[in-house]
Amino acid sequence: LMYGHGLLLPIADIDHTDFMLILGGNPLASNGSIMTVPDVEKRLKAIQARGGKVVVVDPRRSETAAIADQHLFIRPGGDAAFLFGLLHTLFAEGLTRDSHLAVDGLEDVRAAVSEMTADAMSPRCGVPAEQIRQLARDFAAAERGVCYGRMGISTQAFGTLCHWLVQLINLVTGNLDRPGGALCTEPALDLVASTSGGSFNRWQSRVSQLPEYGGELPVSALAEEMLTPGEGQIKALITVAGNPVLSTPNGRQLDTALEGLEFMVSVDLYINETTRHADLILPSTSALENDHYDTTFNMFAVRNVTRFNRAILAKPEGALHDWEIFVGLAQAFALKTGRELKPTMPPAQMVDRGLRAGLYGDASPLKLSLETLAQYPHGLDLGPLKPNLAKRLKTFNQRVQAAPPVILADLARFAGEPSPQAGGLMLIGRRHVRSNNSWMHNFHRLVKGKPRHQLLMHPDDLLSRGLMDGQRVRVSSRVGVIEVEVMGSIEMMPGVVSLPHGWGHGRPGVRMDIATAQPGESANDLTDERALDGISGNAVLNGVPVTVAAA
Repeated sequence: LMYGHGLLLPIADIDHTDFMLILGGNPLASNGSIMTVPDVEKRLKAIQARGGKVVVVDPRRSETAAIADQHLFIRPGGDAAFLFGLLHTLFAEGLTRDSHLAVDGLEDVRAAVSEMTADAMSPRCGVPAEQIRQLARDFAAAERGVCYGRMGISTQAFGTLCHWLVQLINLVTGNLDRPGGALCTEPALDLVASTSGGSFNRWQSRVSQLPEYGGELPVSALAEEMLTPGEGQIKALITVAGNPVLSTPNGRQLDTALEGLEFMVSVDLYINETTRHADLILPSTSALENDHYDTTFNMFAVRNVTRFNRAILAKPEGALHDWEIFVGLAQAFALKTGRELKPTMPPAQMVDRGLRAGLYGDASPLKLSLETLAQYPHGLDLGPLKPNLAKRLKTFNQRVQAAPPVILADLARFAGEPSPQAGGLMLIGRRHVRSNNSWMHNFHRLVKGKPRHQLLMHPDDLLSRGLMDGQRVRVSSRVGVIEVEVMGSIEMMPGVVSLPHGWGHGRPGVRMDIATAQPGESANDLTDERALDGISGNAVLNGVPVTVAAA
């Protein structure tokens, strides 16, 4: 909406910034999200070593918050209010800087946030107003600063507003498309140059009228599209290397919906909570038997890098790569329906063409191709990020659109949001560096050590409910009830509880012996498929109202 292409995403220039403000992210556990960054702890500490500052805003004192210079607790779902307070302060106190970028709509933004003072936003986010104002001053005073927000601010009721505000804060402080601020990667295989950039809301889902993005619907629509009768009802499904029963809102409802399908095929190596419903499982070659070129993560890297990994092990006789399975399915479908199938080519050939056509390809001194990359088996560093956004904008007039109408229209929903209720509990998720996703629970070396499945709760919240550390508790939301062990933790903001993502493997038919032996329950048996971001239709996975009582 702002830059004209869905993959034209400015990345935190972590190696050159003097002030890094992190919201809803825990890169020490995720290894960076929309920020491909090896050894992130070393890089964060390098900011501090050169006299800079790292500030983390999170309802939990996460692993990243623990090494930061400053950590602010924030009410789950309150990030938009917090960011509005920051942006208002930047405008009101004259803390903005001019940008070299051509921008439309900044005055509309200034007018739209004129009433969103730090004092007005503080009750909604739980951060004292003076802390919001002082943080805005500190951020603006830094020679080079960057505001970085990730999954925690994405999967909430105002996730789109949050990411818009992150971009605006970088823009108005002069840190967008600037070294040490937020810069776009210039990858060797540039999907911004070679793809259309996606679409938004060209059509809507059948049941809840949720908007498409890039031809895909929010996963919150999946179960209802299977369960609701009528023309267009989904009766067959293909899944690819995924486990949506554990990773999507109201997973039990999706579990039921999958059971009722007429046909399901899964391209997967595991019989997990989702693929156990499949009529047919098509296992592809493993990662060690595949060539690999990372088209996606190179788009979000903190340096311009490229590498082509050849398969380590030979392809077993009779096995198929995943792309060969996809082509085979497409050929079978085309034959069955009488449709013409477009010509296909092996991925390596596509990568070679993309490299040759790219910034470092045939027209450059490097002349990158698969043949030249073979000389660099450990990859090739193509240099630091540099300003490039102005020439790559894909908007209709090649100017940054600071005030997209669909986003400004959502401010009325934000203004009408009821005030937070005191005394309740809000559920958030969490990740661990050895437990990013559910498949990692089926490997002994990743699950050994201290258990990580517990519900974390502040000791004061335990005491007020007559609960004890280590006890079994019943956690309830609108959609479900689970029982899990609770653990007291001063890392938690009072009024907030945290349950990790991807657990809950003890279901009939799951054939992951190590995973099924682990305790824990799925947090997505509590998340609500009806709680959505009003613009994107994305599910609210953080800030879920729950009650906790003795089991």
